[in-house]
Amino acid sequence: MAMHRLSLLRPLLCQSLVVRSPLMVTSRVSAPLLYRNTPTSYPAACTRLYATKKAKAKAKGQSAKVNINSALVEDIISLDELQGEMTAVLNALKDDFTRNLSIRTQSGALDHIVVTTQDGKFPLNQLGQVSMKSPQLIMVNMSSFPEATAAAARALRESSMNLNPEVDGTIIKVPVPKVTREHRENLTKLAKQFGNKAKDSLRKVRSNAVTQVKKTKDAQSEDTLRLVEKQIQQMADNMALDIDKQLAAKTKELLG
Repeated sequence: MAMHRLSLLRPLLCQSLVVRSPLMVTSRVSAPLLYRNTPTSYPAACTRLYATKKAKAKAKGQSAKVNINSALVEDIISLDELQGEMTAVLNALKDDFTRNLSIRTQSGALDHIVVTTQDGKFPLNQLGQVSMKSPQLIMVNMSSFPEATAAAARALRESSMNLNPEVDGTIIKVPVPKVTREHRENLTKLAKQFGNKAKDSLRKVRSNAVTQVKKTKDAQSEDTLRLVEKQIQQMADNMALDIDKQLAAKTKELLG
């Protein structure tokens, strides 16, 4: 009889425990106290709430953002100048994309090609006159510097634009290549190389900045330097995301 009453009181006992602990909840049970003559009892199940793996991963991935006033750390490092250096890396990547990864070949697309001569390196448009003879043919007149004709043809052939120049005296004929799927895929590989190059440059900028910060350890507290380094890392991470966005957009453009 005592055991039977204890089983009937178990749901109430479990509920009282729930009130004391916010981590406990009870499953919904019927009230057997209304039916004392019923031999069957229904003990409530006490369940502890645990964070799911998804919630833990989300919490782990979230880190506190740092936003330091650049004027307060000028004696340690110039964050404005650092931002300028990182932005220059991104702009250099955009410039590489524009000059080297064009699907449509036009006369202006050849201007950036560098020709190596005995007197040094020069842009093609400084050595020859580049013009569009027809939609399928570009002409380069090298009469002003005929001695650089062979070097100019070699530079065109070795460029990433899939060109096959033909030399006729001091005239270089450059047939506009047909855009094939293979050519598009090769350009995307080159775009990835430019992206990796930009990230390498970004890492160097970040590393140099951290080195500069550590040189002031004798005059600054560890907490201050740690915050500045975290700010630098955050700036580099944001710029790396911008590089990835530029690469993704260019890849989509090239593949069509």
